[in-house]
Amino acid sequence: MSTPVNVAVFVGSLRKASLNRKIANALAGLAGDDLKLEIVEIGDLPLYNQDLDDEGAPPASWTAFRDKVKTFDAVLFVTPEYNRSVSAALKNALDIGSRPYGKSVWDGKPGAVVSVSPGALGGFGANHHLRQSLVTLNVPTLQQPEAYVGNAAKLFNEEGALTNDDTKAFLTKFLNAFATWIAHNRKG
Repeated sequence: MSTPVNVAVFVGSLRKASLNRKIANALAGLAGDDLKLEIVEIGDLPLYNQDLDDEGAPPASWTAFRDKVKTFDAVLFVTPEYNRSVSAALKNALDIGSRPYGKSVWDGKPGAVVSVSPGALGGFGANHHLRQSLVTLNVPTLQQPEAYVGNAAKLFNEEGALTNDDTKAFLTKFLNAFATWIAHNRKG
């Protein structure tokens, strides 16, 4: 048995009862032996201000975040849609990880995007907006299958467990495709 690929998971919603966190947890539970998914928290990161990096005094949370993300083989973003884009918390995490210039923690890490929404479109706008940033950050991003999880509020039981078998099957297919994508795009 080979060593599993370590995947950092970034949940864009900070809500306690976040549908995105529920999907992230479901993905971690559905991941086979090839992938080990771990949620990396982003909610306590102060807003990015380049002056702090330029002065050599970045907040300790930025440094800890950057150091942690560097240890992962791949990245997975689970995002809500806020005004047809990603949340401020997720965008802030992208910015912190991409700086200082030339030291991006994202560079070359294979990635994927899952967007989650209580609405029917499944966060389509956020999914594609996030992909634009990932191109700039040099994150080779899984193209197919695309993952838009719509009507997400109806997919879980009261304990937060995913109960929809079709969604479980789709997410398993997505994870298998992601594992293959990582194998073909991983550095080193």
